[in-house]
Amino acid sequence: MDPSYDHNLLARILLTLMTAGYGLATVKADFNRTHATNPLWTPHARFHVVWQISSYVGFGLLAFALIWIPGPMYVERLYLVCAFGLVVYGTFFITFLAMPIYGGKAYDDNGYLPFAVDVFGKKLELDVNATAFAVFFVILIAGALAISRGVS
Repeated sequence: MDPSYDHNLLARILLTLMTAGYGLATVKADFNRTHATNPLWTPHARFHVVWQISSYVGFGLLAFALIWIPGPMYVERLYLVCAFGLVVYGTFFITFLAMPIYGGKAYDDNGYLPFAVDVFGKKLELDVNATAFAVFFVILIAGALAISRGVS
């Protein structure tokens, strides 16, 4: 199977973008003074964010291999990549919605602050992480729907 010419090229591209969202973009977003080296965070909290992002990188590398390295069960491998994304993005939104239960907050004052957008004349404040992850979640859904069982 030539991965550049099969019925799942669009799915592979979309799933690659989705995987880059958690496997690469989070490194840029979190390995800096807003998170991993934030002097206001406790050392234990910094440990957890480094562990979390390192885990995402590991799963991302595995997902990239499943997407692009030819092998058996390629359709099933693409669905497994979708499952990885569902775990990462799904648990983000569960955690986001559960913040009142554990006293969480979506952002810190010295981190990524919400941004304002104008929607039909109304000003809305959107969380950076929730917005980015929502976009990647939509890409995940599109990628999953683009998976074809056809064989080239």
